Amino acid sequence: MSLPTVTRQYQLPKLGSYLDLELKEKPVNRPKPHEVLVKVHAVSLQYRDLLIAQGFYAAKVISEGLVPCSDMAGEVLALGEGVLDFKVGDRVCANFSMDHLYGDPTSAIIESSLGGQSHGVLTQYRTFPAHSLVKFPEHFSYEEASTLPCAAVTAYNALNGPVPIKAGDTVLVLGTGGVSIFGLQFAVAVGATVIATSSSDEKLQIAADLGATHLINYRKNPDWDKEVLKLTNGVGVDHILEVGGFGTLPRSLNAVRVAGHLHIIGAVSEDKSDFNPITPTIYRAITLRGLVVGSVAQFKDMNRLISANPTKTRPVISKVFSFEEAREAYAFLESQKHVGKVVIKVA
Repeated sequence: MSLPTVTRQYQLPKLGSYLDLELKEKPVNRPKPHEVLVKVHAVSLQYRDLLIAQGFYAAKVISEGLVPCSDMAGEVLALGEGVLDFKVGDRVCANFSMDHLYGDPTSAIIESSLGGQSHGVLTQYRTFPAHSLVKFPEHFSYEEASTLPCAAVTAYNALNGPVPIKAGDTVLVLGTGGVSIFGLQFAVAVGATVIATSSSDEKLQIAADLGATHLINYRKNPDWDKEVLKLTNGVGVDHILEVGGFGTLPRSLNAVRVAGHLHIIGAVSEDKSDFNPITPTIYRAITLRGLVVGSVAQFKDMNRLISANPTKTRPVISKVFSFEEAREAYAFLESQKHVGKVVIKVA
C-alpha cells in the first residue's frame, strides 16, 4: 500500500475565534524510529478547544498556525524502526499528553499536550510517538473512540485517583458534558450512586437513562447543594466532578461530605463568585485535587473497565459533523445544546 504524501489539516493563523480556522495542505512526515503514522478517522471536541481558539486558555499554547484538538481515533498506516507494540491496521487513540506514560504529570509532560502546547489532531494523517498510542476497545467505532482521550480519561482519573471510588459511594456530576457523562457511567459501572445536575429536564432524562439515581434541575432548584444534602441525609457526597469553577465551587464545597473529594476539572460556569474556599476546605478536611487528564497507563486501565462493562460505558455522542463542517462543530459545542460529546468525522 502506498502511503499518503499530503494531509489536509485545520490551522489557526492566530488565536481569537474558531471562525478563523483554515484548511491547509501539508506534506505527510514518514515515521521516524519509534514513531507511528496514523490515519485519523475521527476527532472529538473539548471545551478546552473552544477556549484555545478564542485565546482564553490560561496555559501557554502555540499562538500561530496551531493545529487544534487533542482527541482522535485512527488507524495505523506505517511503523517506524523499532516499533514493536503495534501493527499496520491497529485502531488507536493518542494520549492527551503524549509523554504522560504513568504517574504524576510534570511541566515537560504538559508541554506534550496535543492541540495546545503541541500541534493537535484535526488533520487527516500525522505521526505520533509509539509510546503515546493506546489501542481502544474493539466494540467501539472510530467516532466513539475519539471521545476517550480527554473526557473519559479525566473522569476515570478523577474517580480512581489516590482514593479510588468503590461500590456504595455517592458521586455528584455537574452538568451533562463529556467529562460528567463519562463520570456518571464509570460510577454506575462500579456500583456507586450518582446524583446529576443540569439546567434541562431533557438532559436529565438522558442522565437517568444512563443510570443516575437522583436528578436536580439547577434552574428550578438553584440551591442544588441543599438538595444534595437532603438526598444524602445531611452527610454529603463522597466525590464531586467539579467542572463549573468559581460559579459552582461554593455549593460543591457545601455538598461534599467531611473529608470528601472534590475533583477540579473545568470552569464552564458563567456564574461568578468572590467566595473564599480556604476556610471550608480546612475545617471540613476536604481534598481539592486538580487534574490534567491522565496517563497512558490510566487510559489502558480505563479501557479494561469499559470492555468489562460494554452496555454501561458506551460513549454518548450528541452530533457528528463532517471534516468540512469543523467550524459548525465548534459552534454547536459553544451553544451547549449537546449532551456528552461532539465529534468531527475526518475519514
